[in-house]
Amino acid sequence: MNLAAPRLTQVRPGIALGPLAAVVDGRARNYVLQVGEARFHGFVVRRGDTASGYVDACPHAGLPLSQTLDDYLTPDGALIRCHWHGALFDIDDGSCLGGPCAGARLTPWPVAVRAGQLFTA
Repeated sequence: MNLAAPRLTQVRPGIALGPLAAVVDGRARNYVLQVGEARFHGFVVRRGDTASGYVDACPHAGLPLSQTLDDYLTPDGALIRCHWHGALFDIDDGSCLGGPCAGARLTPWPVAVRAGQLFTA
């Protein structure tokens, strides 16, 4: 894998990501997809049988949100957080609720659950 590969902000629909059960309910999981010479970095937050996906980039500085693999949520699981600057985001729509990104949103990564499996949408 090329470590200097360009980062994508979207991928085509229909890519199988694996079982929904691979994402712990009430938590988040990181996904890195190799697309040709480029890579896509995203994460999925699971709430029961539903999932929300976002591009793994803070709108404030463009850095990945987490410094630790799969650690995207506040300890109570209520919000997405950026570990670098403390920004907090709504899980449902990615809007910034606090921190240096006021008025910004996370970039959505459309995902869908079908028959217990996660797919890009």
